[in-house]
Amino acid sequence: MSTDMLPLLPEYTKDQFDSRHRLVLVAAQRAKQLMQGSKPIGSLRFTKETTIALDEVLNRGIPYLRGKEARDAIKEARKGREMENERMAMMTAEDAREIKKELSNYVDDSPKAPPAVAEPAEAEE
Repeated sequence: MSTDMLPLLPEYTKDQFDSRHRLVLVAAQRAKQLMQGSKPIGSLRFTKETTIALDEVLNRGIPYLRGKEARDAIKEARKGREMENERMAMMTAEDAREIKKELSNYVDDSPKAPPAVAEPAEAEE
């Protein structure tokens, strides 16, 4: 027996989601955000992130993008991540040089001459 469950969900309209697939994608993305530390919207009636996400998506109108807007947002986010990665790489290199410079004041890592070996004293006869 196959039953279409989406009409049974509260406040679901075809204006909100054009397919079950899109509803699942939006709810999954919101659940991921919640698991990564995003604060839930409104009061919590549920405890699991996936259920909270589905409730928020259906009842609190979580906005989402489609089509060209979504593709443009993905490109923009990718550019932002790349710029942040480059900034972190540069900062890391600068930080490493600064740390090495500061440590050189306290640690002498220059090559050392091997210690002189004392010759054994000759026994008197």
